[in-house]
Amino acid sequence: MFNEWPCPTIAAAVIDPAGSSHGFGDGSRPFALASVTKLLTAAAIHLAVEEGTIGVDDELDDHGVTVYDLLGHASGLSPEGERLDEPGRRRIYSNAGYERAASAVEQRANMPFAEYLAEGILEPLSMRATELLGSPAHGARSTADDLSRFLDGLGGLLAPSTIETMTSPYLPELIGVLPGYGRQTPNTWGLGPEIRHTKSPHWTGSKNDPSTWGHFGATGTFVWVDPVASTSMIVLTDRDFGEWAIPRWTAIGDAVLDELSG
Repeated sequence: MFNEWPCPTIAAAVIDPAGSSHGFGDGSRPFALASVTKLLTAAAIHLAVEEGTIGVDDELDDHGVTVYDLLGHASGLSPEGERLDEPGRRRIYSNAGYERAASAVEQRANMPFAEYLAEGILEPLSMRATELLGSPAHGARSTADDLSRFLDGLGGLLAPSTIETMTSPYLPELIGVLPGYGRQTPNTWGLGPEIRHTKSPHWTGSKNDPSTWGHFGATGTFVWVDPVASTSMIVLTDRDFGEWAIPRWTAIGDAVLDELSG
């Protein structure tokens, strides 16, 4: 199916229920991740919570915003950081929220966030081709091979309870807009990953379980993990997200799940 996609370059990987990885394209080629970066950033921030560098209930501004509010897009901040609402009232997708959370960790740890991410997540998982070059919300580059290592190894870095918290709905009743797909009621999100839940339309396969979590990026990238199917998928392209992607991303997700269940 990838051969029919209107993208100059594609690299993909599927991790099946047995833990085996199946690749397409050059798994060692770096791509700009765009908002898939948030999965890496969130993992590093959850590690900071585990290490006691920052507390989940620490209030980070005069409105009482917490790290969890920022990771769950429940801070009331616009994408650029202007205050649109009080925390916990609606889901407003905010790159600035991730930048503020990363900045708070940076200040508490007394080291650049990119260094904290590298030492805490990238180096232990041998993600040697991955680097954060700009915003913690959208500035990383990585490969399909490295992201496979991330998904495979995250459970060895973070406690099971942390991963459960990270991938469970945070303030699940909140409504909001899923970028590229419109208003969702509710717009379910975890503490870093987006959660499929009952969203429609959506970028994962129509056969993905509601518990599926992951993220997609404006550079034509996505990662999803379906805990019920015990299957993960990584797709990296060099064509920006647009109308071309919407039917193809759903179709490839369904095709993978059909293949593995058959």
